[in-house]
Amino acid sequence: MEENKQASLAKSNKSKVFLVFGVIALIIIVVVYFYIRHTKYYISTDDAYVTGSIHSIAPKVAGTVKDVYVHDNQLVKKGALLLEIDSRDYDVKVSDAKATVDSEQSKFSELSARVDVAGKQLDEIQSKIDTARATVALQEANLKQANQDLLRAKKLYDKGIFAEATLEKATTAYDVARAQVDAAREQVKQALASLETQKLVIQQSKAAYLSQGYIAEQKKQALALASLMQGYTKIYAPSVGYITKKNVEVGNQVQGGQPLMAIVPLKDVWIVANYKETQLTKVKSGQKVQIKVDMYPGKTFSGTVDSIMAGTGSVFSLFPPENATGNYVKVVQRIPVKIILEKATDPGHILRVGMSVQPTIAVRE
Repeated sequence: MEENKQASLAKSNKSKVFLVFGVIALIIIVVVYFYIRHTKYYISTDDAYVTGSIHSIAPKVAGTVKDVYVHDNQLVKKGALLLEIDSRDYDVKVSDAKATVDSEQSKFSELSARVDVAGKQLDEIQSKIDTARATVALQEANLKQANQDLLRAKKLYDKGIFAEATLEKATTAYDVARAQVDAAREQVKQALASLETQKLVIQQSKAAYLSQGYIAEQKKQALALASLMQGYTKIYAPSVGYITKKNVEVGNQVQGGQPLMAIVPLKDVWIVANYKETQLTKVKSGQKVQIKVDMYPGKTFSGTVDSIMAGTGSVFSLFPPENATGNYVKVVQRIPVKIILEKATDPGHILRVGMSVQPTIAVRE
């Protein structure tokens, strides 16, 4: 009887063991099934981080920092005054440039007036020439008439009708008329000579006028540049964002291009996830992404796939691979994927640039 009980107990224990192993095997099968299903429809990586636009703030001119109006981690609006460089040196340059512009502009105006006066004088000379030519025509007509009177007087004198005094008077009138014609012609020649001289004066005046115009324009450009450099002494925020990496204080001597701080607009951040190339077979733009952040365990952010980078990360490194130059070893490459966050997923802008994240892309069609 005792032996039957022991045999029945052993058989029961054996059944329980098989049942336990069966349950465990079933659990393992279910877990493996769902794991395979998950890896087939969802791809994930922990090689991902938050990034965004970072505006480096640097002066365009050198000088001494006069005022700093912001501090680390401060939220600033676009166009807010960040800092100011002592502008006295640049104020002097602007004043000098303005004085030079006024001087050169005065010379330019004077030369313009000279060109106008020379043009009027040219018109007057042309008028004198026209008058002198009309006088020549008149005197030539008088000379012709005096010549006819002289010929008539000679004929009448030869016939004894005119006295010798009358002939002498006609001869004198002819000589006077001829002298007047010569004088009028000389006036035309002098006027024509004056005309050529005046044309040369106008040409020289115009050349000086144009040259002075170029000089005046150059001085205006110098003034504009001086004013521009003066304006660069005040540095404004190029975008809304948070101040970070501030390393400038009042009294510091800064140089053009020296980084002084940075502005990070947290409204515009995204995820860069470096997936293995073997994971990206079914990845395409618009697919949904669930994002876990190391800093916020238990909190999930949502996003969508924006694009896949045109090359692997190693291709754009300082020393890209040259597989054809040596022994080739195949290495699975990682390709950056840009993931855009949904607008409502981070209303408080708690994500920070550089945070480690774990995105999971739903690739199920």
